[in-house]
Amino acid sequence: MGVAYVRTVKTASRATAVQIVHSNRRGSRDIEHIGSAHTPQDVEVLKAVARQRLHANQDALDLGDGLPEGQALPITSTQSKHLWDALCLAYTRLGFDIACHDDEVFKALALARLIEPTSKLDTIRVLDEIGVVPPSYRTIFRRLPVYATDVWRQQLAETCAAQVGLGPATLVLYDVTTLYFETDTGDGFREPGFSKERRLEPQITVGLLTDMRGFPLQVHAFEGNKAETKTILPVIQAFAAAHELPQVTVVADAGMLSEANLAAIEDAGLRFIVGARIPEVPYQVSEWQRTHPGEPIPDGQIFTQPWLMGTKADPRRRTIFYQYRADRARRTLRGIDQQIAKAEKAVAGQAAVKRNRFVHLTGGTRSVNRDLEAKARALAGLKGYVTNLQAPTAEFVMSAYHQLWQIEKSFRMSKTDLRARPIYHHKRDSIEAHLTIVFASLAVTRWLERRTDWSIKRLVTSLRRYHTIEIQAGDQIVTAADPLPDDIRATLQRLHGSD
Repeated sequence: MGVAYVRTVKTASRATAVQIVHSNRRGSRDIEHIGSAHTPQDVEVLKAVARQRLHANQDALDLGDGLPEGQALPITSTQSKHLWDALCLAYTRLGFDIACHDDEVFKALALARLIEPTSKLDTIRVLDEIGVVPPSYRTIFRRLPVYATDVWRQQLAETCAAQVGLGPATLVLYDVTTLYFETDTGDGFREPGFSKERRLEPQITVGLLTDMRGFPLQVHAFEGNKAETKTILPVIQAFAAAHELPQVTVVADAGMLSEANLAAIEDAGLRFIVGARIPEVPYQVSEWQRTHPGEPIPDGQIFTQPWLMGTKADPRRRTIFYQYRADRARRTLRGIDQQIAKAEKAVAGQAAVKRNRFVHLTGGTRSVNRDLEAKARALAGLKGYVTNLQAPTAEFVMSAYHQLWQIEKSFRMSKTDLRARPIYHHKRDSIEAHLTIVFASLAVTRWLERRTDWSIKRLVTSLRRYHTIEIQAGDQIVTAADPLPDDIRATLQRLHGSD
């Protein structure tokens, strides 16, 4: 049977720490730190807090020895102060307090989402649990239409843009994702379409624009059945116009930009860096192999192909870079081997015919498409990058393209850590307001992670458990706080450092 008791110990700073020791007959102990103090009066208060934790059913703190019998000290507040202060600091450093005109409801919704993403109604419970006075649900519901307005979102976007320092040749990342709704019927906005999660329910398409580090700059919502390639141009044009940028270079995945989109981006005076599809072995690669018979392509070899498109009256100059990586080739060839093995089994009738590009069906005849296999093996290890920048270098283009993982990380954050869905709204205004809140939460997340080198999940989990308690002792308010471990203290110091 275990026992628990309160003890005091001296700390390195010559303070007195109050602890609860939980021990059992086997000799193991678990020590819970209550706080530390430098005066006898404050030590007694901490001991009273410890006794209350041992007897959680008491409403007031019995002061015990050294104080008048029967006197009680009520706890006036308990708060995860370190956590809330850290979130508020990020919110303020980003300038959201000024951009949102000190709107405490929006601040509460955006920061609470980092602590525990949930519905707007349940957000009240989240704030209450960490000791922050929450807004009423009626107030939240009344304010949501304001957060859906273009003016409100533009104020946030301008504040985020000021953080990254936009210049005359700004590089931005763009990608889209889909958020589905648990409903069966569309309404013109929530519509079935191509789903990245392979869902059949109505959805919306969300386009996110970030800087090269994945810091959010702008978010847009589109109808769920709107093609991804049709979203990029209006987003980039709106971004360039809002910030009066003479030139913007957008970096996107190969599937994002059709040839028509690339032409439209050029017509709008914009620049792009995208992944290039490689349907055939490029001429430069074939020429190298012809002049180096039997030699493997060196790892990291780059082939440059100038490309002139359009007409004499409207020429479009582009540059395509092809890079060969041995590691990429090994992975691709291993995947081809696996698919060929499955294709051969399917042709032999030893396995069902599933989605396999190497199985060729002609009527009822099955065969392995050896021409396609040879072509796939010849392209293994090659990656293409196309740009319309003038005099680009391969290193700059490839480095910019490889930053796309940053926006993918931001989307993962919004879908997991911030849980952009499920969305507990049905009207477009409420959905737009929800995305505005998630956008602000994502910006705070990115700022915190960059300053602390901790994931937002680790930061919130670590800080949430350390409480600050205020106790009414006569005419005074005595504050007791859980002592912080060295790693958390160092993290908070980095967080509060100068920009």
